Amino acid sequence: MVRTGLEILLTCQQELLKHSRVGLVTHPPAVLPDLTNAVDALLSAGVHLAALFGPEHGFNAAAADGAAVEDAPDARTGLPVYSLYGPVKEPTPAMLAGVDTLVFDMQDVGARFYTFISTLFYTLRGAAAAGKRVVVLDRPNPLTGCITAGPTIEPGYVSFVGIAPLPIRHGLTIGELARYFNAEFDFHADLKVVPLEGWQRSMWFDQTGLPWVQLSPGMPHLSTAIVYPGTCFLEGTNLSEGRGTSLPFEIAGAPWLDGHRLALALNTLELPGVRFRAVSFVPTSSKHAGQVCRGVQLHVTDREAFEPIAAGLYLIAACREQAASEFQFLPSSWEGGKPHFDLLAGSAGPREGLAAGQPVDEIVRGWNEDREHLEMIRQKSLLY
Repeated sequence: MVRTGLEILLTCQQELLKHSRVGLVTHPPAVLPDLTNAVDALLSAGVHLAALFGPEHGFNAAAADGAAVEDAPDARTGLPVYSLYGPVKEPTPAMLAGVDTLVFDMQDVGARFYTFISTLFYTLRGAAAAGKRVVVLDRPNPLTGCITAGPTIEPGYVSFVGIAPLPIRHGLTIGELARYFNAEFDFHADLKVVPLEGWQRSMWFDQTGLPWVQLSPGMPHLSTAIVYPGTCFLEGTNLSEGRGTSLPFEIAGAPWLDGHRLALALNTLELPGVRFRAVSFVPTSSKHAGQVCRGVQLHVTDREAFEPIAAGLYLIAACREQAASEFQFLPSSWEGGKPHFDLLAGSAGPREGLAAGQPVDEIVRGWNEDREHLEMIRQKSLLY
């Protein structure tokens, strides 16, 4: 069984937090193998917790996608909980006044636009500015640490869903990301990563022996995380990505689509490792709430061969081809400014290519130009 940084800290490295007032950046998936959460585990070990910090979806992981979260005391422990998602995304000197060490323990999903890594970025930057130490408790990349894929971010397209020029599938653990941010952005934070034990880069999450805990309302299962690097692109369109259903990101559709035609068109492409099945669904929230949507469910048949980013673009291209007059790219995002699709992709190129009818395989080929340079930078951050 893989042992997480939290478990290693508690069994082997408790001296790291001795005589230290600790601020904990965490969420419900940060658990021990017996499902004890990080707050309870640290308190039971005698760690002096002084403050808690929560990411997008909040400290309790209950808030909706994109919803601002306010500061509030934790009802159970009475500790202050500072929100790092809303008007303030970086811990301020006032938040850190009673803290000596920030401990970061969060489970990432393995995709650049999942905002927990942006919270890590700002945690490191804020701690460095305030002269506070940061201890990152490492956890596995659920999608393995071997696969990198997708475009990077071009200048002018940095956002909270794309904080750094990494490929969409970055292939790094949260501890390796901390090392990358600290070095590449010259934060010079006093950083200590407590590494995993027993983890191999080829492991998917269900091969680690660790319990999967829902990461957010839109990330309930490992199967969700596997398709997410591609189907998240639907957020930048007027297609439903399945929010408001039990299968977010695993189903996609709209009231004006024919799911059977869509499944046939996509299966004809014989994309590796995936089949598409026609479905109908009614979202209870988000886009097309209360309306019957027709579309497809992605069934991954071989996750090693499956290319989720290309599959997501093929899905969008097929929807656009079937219903060109109804399909739209959204003009902006909840961050304002540029189209949300462009912020997810890291540039306007993929959206402009799809809108012009450019073949998806041509769009994908253009992503490989910077891969060698990015891989050299990535290698410097690896721990395993």
